[in-house]
Amino acid sequence: MTGTQVCMEFDGKTFERNMDGQRLRTQLEQVFDLMKDASWRTLQEIALLSGCPEASISARLRDLRKAKFGKHNVNRRRRPLHDIFGVWEYQLLTAYNGLY
Repeated sequence: MTGTQVCMEFDGKTFERNMDGQRLRTQLEQVFDLMKDASWRTLQEIALLSGCPEASISARLRDLRKAKFGKHNVNRRRRPLHDIFGVWEYQLLTAYNGLY
């Protein structure tokens, strides 16, 4: 994520820097590095490619929308799957990929 984040400091009620800091930074970098190509992916696809849990990916995508993590555009849309529209997919738009 070189040059894309404003501040890599996480916070929150249950956040403990010594237990969670490096893990969350690593997840954020993994999700960003995968998604910076602006491809559409589901949480499951991101999990398979990054090795991160789906719930963590969802949280990191929300983090990427925050000013302190770059205020990136994270788009979402429903992906039709056998005429069922219950699966969401995500796309990251950044200054890095020139789409932001």
